[in-house]
Amino acid sequence: MSKVKNIDKRKKFVAGLSILSNVTLTALKILAGIISGSMSVISEAIHSLSDCLASVLTFFSVIKSSQPADEDHPYGHGKYEDMAGFIEGLLIIFAALFIFYKSFQKLIFGFSYSAENNLGIIVMALAVVMNSVVSYLLFKVAKESNSVSLYADGEHLRTDIYSSLGVLAALVLIKITGYTILDPVIAIMIAGFIYKAGYAISKKSFTKLLDHSLPENEMSAIKDILKEFSDEVSLKQNGIKARQIGPTMDIDLILQFPCDTSICECHKICDKIEKRIQKLYSRCSISIHSEPICYSKNCQKNCTK
Repeated sequence: MSKVKNIDKRKKFVAGLSILSNVTLTALKILAGIISGSMSVISEAIHSLSDCLASVLTFFSVIKSSQPADEDHPYGHGKYEDMAGFIEGLLIIFAALFIFYKSFQKLIFGFSYSAENNLGIIVMALAVVMNSVVSYLLFKVAKESNSVSLYADGEHLRTDIYSSLGVLAALVLIKITGYTILDPVIAIMIAGFIYKAGYAISKKSFTKLLDHSLPENEMSAIKDILKEFSDEVSLKQNGIKARQIGPTMDIDLILQFPCDTSICECHKICDKIEKRIQKLYSRCSISIHSEPICYSKNCQKNCTK
């Protein structure tokens, strides 16, 4: 239990750090964009604003999902993280569409651009460094805790790293060549990258909201554990169901025992299986239904001893 509490504390810490980082970068990018008139810098400010909103959403979803199960939510609050991941993906998509719109508008109707873009270059370089550090921490804790919302927030910041690098390159090229047309062109390219990331996050989160089964490799790992107990028990055909609920796995098993196995023996074996699965997946809820191997709806045998 202490391990779970420690993970929850780390989740809250990195989620809070992400908010602080995004608020700082959003303010700096807006300032640099206004001073330079650069559409690519302004697009990055919009991107960071969506990052900021997503980080706040992640923080509250992490707090909510860490609450224990209650009468109204007997399966816990993990779905809050799945919902947060889905909304974050939509925020990224909307940010990308807005950047597309503003960039094409600049290309068609023209735009003013300040030759003084040193501030933009400095801010973009700072954004790359800060987002690299924070996204690394988010991915690290997301992997340890199996957190959908932290992973989505990390992806959010990773798109910001690549887009900031693109803007940084554009600003340097504009400073060297004087071709200001590069500014909205780079912004459009960035928007395409942002849209792709937002779509991927939304799709993944939406799949989990619909209680999609676990990936095949994770299902296979559970079946491999059951094979270790093949001398004592067997998995009924189609007797395994598993889904992801936020950071927690929900696993249902139907196991078949020889008819002469006592209830006590069944219980001991089930306990061993649960411990083996929980050793592999620390945050999981396991429900096991036991039945005699000869069981069928029309069974006429007397299995009692």
